[in-house]
Amino acid sequence: MRSVTAPAALPYRHVLTVPAGPGAVRVAREAAEQALAEWGVDEHHQAVGPALLILGELVANTVRHAAPVSPQTTVFYAAGPDCLVLAVHDRHPYRPDLTGPDATGPGGLATVLELTHGLGGTAVVRGDKDGPGKSVWITLPL
Repeated sequence: MRSVTAPAALPYRHVLTVPAGPGAVRVAREAAEQALAEWGVDEHHQAVGPALLILGELVANTVRHAAPVSPQTTVFYAAGPDCLVLAVHDRHPYRPDLTGPDATGPGGLATVLELTHGLGGTAVVRGDKDGPGKSVWITLPL
């Protein structure tokens, strides 16, 4: 398994904060598509389509489950020559278990993990040091 790469260590980085409401998924995906194009990542690379789907699912989860506690969600995008990193952050205290029922149930997180692992990537939940929030980090090989 690949380790999670901190976006600061990668040459290309972008951060986007959006209201956790209608349109958040569209805005996050469009920003990702634009950033990937600017960074020279081929839109036809096998990881790009799944990465956009993963991003959409993670942002949709923050809108669906965290918006009352976290009215904004922050999306981190980063890329290097051999990997793409996506992270979605909210201030809700619940941290999904990526090895338990959250990961194997019928929801979007199971789809996220299936796509991530199918591409040889990793998924990690990191808690906030200064509060109850968390980020879900996805690293995909390019």
